[in-house]
This record gives sequence, structure tokens and C-alpha cells, in this order.
Amino acid sequence: MTRIILAIAVVALSTAAFAQPTRNQAAAAGAAGVTSRLQAQGYKDVHDLRKTPDGKWVGTAMRNGHPVTVTSDQAGTTIAR
Repeated sequence: MTRIILAIAVVALSTAAFAQPTRNQAAAAGAAGVTSRLQAQGYKDVHDLRKTPDGKWVGTAMRNGHPVTVTSDQAGTTIAR
């Protein structure tokens, strides 16, 4: 009985450890998600994405053959300049 309880505790603790990404993993996942969203909106060659202190993502991309600076906020709104 003790072994079963110990096994359950080990599984529960290891699952909790895997569920908490580090900041770098979260930032990478965020950049990948923003890149995918921008590509779905028709932007190509999305690169140099960086997260601003206010939570927006800023980078460069190509749209209709022209280079643009893109800004994407947390709601998914994209502004190209």
C-alpha cells in the first residue's frame, strides 16, 4: 500500500514539474505562436520578433513583396507599418 501511495506521489510531482515552462520556453512558444498567426494573415519571412515590455510582439516580415514592421498585441491584432 505504501508503494502505491509513493508511486502516485512521484507521478503527481513529476507532472507538476513538466507543466511549468521556463521563461525562455514561454517566450519561444509565444514567438512561434505569433509567427504562425502572422503567416496565417499572409505575412511571409517573419523574423526578428521580440516582446516589448507592454506585452506586444514586434518584428519584420514581407507582405505583398514589401518589407513591413509588424506589431501584434495579446488580442491578436496586427499593425503593419
